[in-house]
Amino acid sequence: MAIRVFFLAIAVSVDVARTRPFFSLLKRSAILAAALVAVGFTPTVLAQPDRRVEQRIHEVENTLMPAVVLKGQRIPHMNILDRMHHYGVPGVSVAVINDYAIDWAKGYGFMDKESNRPVDVKTLFQAGSISKPVTAVAAMYLVEHGLLTLDRDVNQKLKSWKVPENRFTEQHKVTVRGLLSHSAGLTVHGFPGYSASEAVPRLTQILDGEKPANTYPIRVDYVPGTRVRYSGGGYTVLQLLLTDIVGTPFPQLMQDLVLSKIEMLESTYEQPLPARCQNLSATGYRANGDPVPGGSYTYPEMAAAGLWTSPSELARFAIEIQKSFENKSNRVLSQASVTQMLTKQENSNRDWPAGLGFFLEGKGLATRFGHLGGDEGFQAMLLCTLHSGKGVVIMTNSNNGIDLALEIAYSVAARYGWPDYGPEERSLGGQLSTVVIVVSGMGLLAFVYLRIRSQTISTLLN
Repeated sequence: MAIRVFFLAIAVSVDVARTRPFFSLLKRSAILAAALVAVGFTPTVLAQPDRRVEQRIHEVENTLMPAVVLKGQRIPHMNILDRMHHYGVPGVSVAVINDYAIDWAKGYGFMDKESNRPVDVKTLFQAGSISKPVTAVAAMYLVEHGLLTLDRDVNQKLKSWKVPENRFTEQHKVTVRGLLSHSAGLTVHGFPGYSASEAVPRLTQILDGEKPANTYPIRVDYVPGTRVRYSGGGYTVLQLLLTDIVGTPFPQLMQDLVLSKIEMLESTYEQPLPARCQNLSATGYRANGDPVPGGSYTYPEMAAAGLWTSPSELARFAIEIQKSFENKSNRVLSQASVTQMLTKQENSNRDWPAGLGFFLEGKGLATRFGHLGGDEGFQAMLLCTLHSGKGVVIMTNSNNGIDLALEIAYSVAARYGWPDYGPEERSLGGQLSTVVIVVSGMGLLAFVYLRIRSQTISTLLN
């Protein structure tokens, strides 16, 4: 079955898995509704707003589209504030890329409901698994400069820990290419994080599944290089590998190799978030609308899930990738390195169209790259065209955020003329696709982003 929805991965905590998997609804509060109207449209990053840009913003805000539409029927258009209320998302921030530049960025709703602080374009969110492609750029930088190789045994470079050998690694070793493309055969899909009241393990304890780590040991359980299976565990091995080679803490390494070069000045991999950044950070909210107890979770698995950033800064990252692919900018990587990252790997498949750090979809001029992300209380989307310099980054402070993000992305794509990207068309007689959920350990993996028939038709009629 052909699926036009972007195939990505999202790691979310076990708390979400215990409730309705995605997008529970919150009851409307008169105070919240009034405040959303009052502060929902915050200033954009443009110093002198162009009326044409304002018109594009207005069109995007009022033409959100559902994931599935009935064939032959008019596509319903929805307002962003109404959809935030529908999904119970307190705050969302959006940055739109057009012609290799940020066309506009804007915040909606609250970064913190209790204090009524509005989201703005500098508000920081946890990026979840979008941390991975940014980490991948650092790895490729070391490859480009001769400090790493893509296809050699990583144990040759690891110093403080080694990937345990077994009958699978006897046939093929774990490589950097395998780590970046989720084909290294390593276990542990995602990480639930650590609350403020929990002890935080060292990286080697996480790798070996030793207390106080809350995930299983990261081990090879199939022959590396034979297939793709999403693995946050692989990126945790990569984190140790990079720090062993460079000799600096991972947040500093990422700052030096990637973030500072792309002017991601407020972004950080520091875990927990340092005090100097607290005033910019959004409060995360669970599916039932409650704030994450004790504040944001800590993710020592920084390479896989530790980035704090904003849509505007992630958009700068995406633009650098797009420009490097066209050889128009090489502030971090060469055109050759970025081309490798944006090429489907040998054992990639329809469910897992993996590059190096990114997932890919579409063909020819319609090719797109991106990633989803989710930490406890936060969900986000990065999605860009490969050839036309377009894209969108959407970040929310809610475990209900991805459905909203998809609707926003469809609206942006329609307004900015993305090729071959939009809602799935289905007939009433055919069976509509369902959300495919795979539970692995304490993680939740969303492959396909469609609803069952009754939910879809209800969405279309309301």
